[in-house]
Amino acid sequence: MSFLEFLSKKEAIAAEDVSRLEELSRTEGTSAEQILIQQGIVDENTLMSLKGEYFNMPVRPRGEEVRVPPEISKQIPQESSLHYKFVATGVKDGVLEVGIVDPDNIEAMDAIQFISSKIGIPFKVFLISETDFGELLNRRGGISGEVGTALSEFEKDLDDTSKVDAVQDIDAVKSTPGKKGETIIEDAPVTKMVAVILRHATEGNASDIHIENMGEKIRVRFRVDGTLHTSLLLPASVHSAIVSRIKILASLKLDEKRKPQDGRFSARIDKRKIDFRVSTLPAYYGEKVVMRILDSEKGVLSLTSVGMNDADLAMVREAIDKPYGMILLTGPTGSGKSTTLYAMLNELDRDSDNVISLEDPVEYSMPGVNQSQVQPEIGYTFASGLRSILRQDPDIIMVGEIRDKETASLAVQAALTGHLVFSTLHTNSSVGVITRLIDMGVDPYLIAPTLLLAIGQRLVTKLCPGGKEIPVTEAMKMIIDKEFEDLPAEFRQKILIPDHVYEAVQTPECPSGIKGRLAVFEMLQIDGDIQNSILKNAGETAIYEMARKKGMLTMREDAMLKAFEGKIPFVEVNKL
Repeated sequence: MSFLEFLSKKEAIAAEDVSRLEELSRTEGTSAEQILIQQGIVDENTLMSLKGEYFNMPVRPRGEEVRVPPEISKQIPQESSLHYKFVATGVKDGVLEVGIVDPDNIEAMDAIQFISSKIGIPFKVFLISETDFGELLNRRGGISGEVGTALSEFEKDLDDTSKVDAVQDIDAVKSTPGKKGETIIEDAPVTKMVAVILRHATEGNASDIHIENMGEKIRVRFRVDGTLHTSLLLPASVHSAIVSRIKILASLKLDEKRKPQDGRFSARIDKRKIDFRVSTLPAYYGEKVVMRILDSEKGVLSLTSVGMNDADLAMVREAIDKPYGMILLTGPTGSGKSTTLYAMLNELDRDSDNVISLEDPVEYSMPGVNQSQVQPEIGYTFASGLRSILRQDPDIIMVGEIRDKETASLAVQAALTGHLVFSTLHTNSSVGVITRLIDMGVDPYLIAPTLLLAIGQRLVTKLCPGGKEIPVTEAMKMIIDKEFEDLPAEFRQKILIPDHVYEAVQTPECPSGIKGRLAVFEMLQIDGDIQNSILKNAGETAIYEMARKKGMLTMREDAMLKAFEGKIPFVEVNKL
């Protein structure tokens, strides 16, 4: 008997409402209990009482104090609490008390059992509502709790006009030197809110922070492993103060709210220097802020750790050993192109070669590389910077991105005149690099002798250890065979299709079953035959077919090979 059927039996809802509520819950992605409360069919107290009876489980009284020792609280990951919707509420008589929203969730109960055995004390489970879960999580701590404390201070300050002016009109404070102004800035609750958001995003290995005014609430989201997660909801009243604080950190104009702005700042978090790249965008309810997190102390990855197989690695190393020419990476924003470029630069002899980079912005400090950041607002663009670099006696040049005809032409000329050039383009595939350069006005007879290697790249999620084996079905075999059918037999026979692949398994230590990301690649090596095709102005299809005859694998196929090895879930293949 389902819970809704039980409610019908108890005459809390009409029998004919059961199927309607089940369908509504499926289509809206909301629990049936929330729909019952929202529509006023059953009040929350009655619902929880009946739910306790249904599960034969005690309901935690509302308003009870949360008392969890810090040493135990640290053993319970915030990510697990949010994912499984349970929260530790106290330790009584040597027993860990845990509130849970859905006792039917076997994985949640397994996670509690795992944490209990890790801490070394037994546990007792109580039933809590969705509303209680959010409040208890806030009181227990974590990002919601820490920001909530600062928020309470902020709301108290609303009663004091002088403090509100100090917090919200920070421009005046900043422009007025003196100890008093500095103290107000440091003590402002909004400063604590922003600091907590930055720290939790960094500790959670987020790549980006999104702060958005949704009208009634401020939504703070972290992008982790390529996916955005809502981490915090704040009242709309704090929006202008938070945006102002971030603008001050990034040296942006406080009074400019009609145009987008870009800036950056650094902060020390857990004794590490973290760089934040800030972008503001005017939106209907107020400015949206996005911060890219750049942890410079994590260091530049090596080529062997970005995800290249042995054949791809050999191809790249052969290209970067050439005295001149051009290596271009392609992919959408956030596909890891800069990381791969830095990994390539890391392979170079930066003592005997003069290596200069032109970036927007400089993401990681790299010893031995002369890194320069473009500033279009003062006329220092990729094109003008590239002209200046060529007068600096360079051996190797890295251009962050080829965006226009002028930069493309200068990069090609640099490669023609004895320099090794690294850069990126925005196209859908490695073969698309050639047609993109032609579209930018670069003549085919200049592309053919300069382009050494075009690399297409995307990011896919990595499996946590202990992924579940699933058999390769006939349908999957058909997909795999279809993908490789135009690959010549001499290359196809080297690909061994296993009997099983892997899927993500949720564990208490890895609630989503996936953690981190890995790049998949598509390598187009420019040899004599492909050079002739470029000179004949052949289209993408003709160049692709020629590269295919030489054994080139697509990004989707590279993902399949990584799935065969158990590095990524097979489902990631369908995302490419």
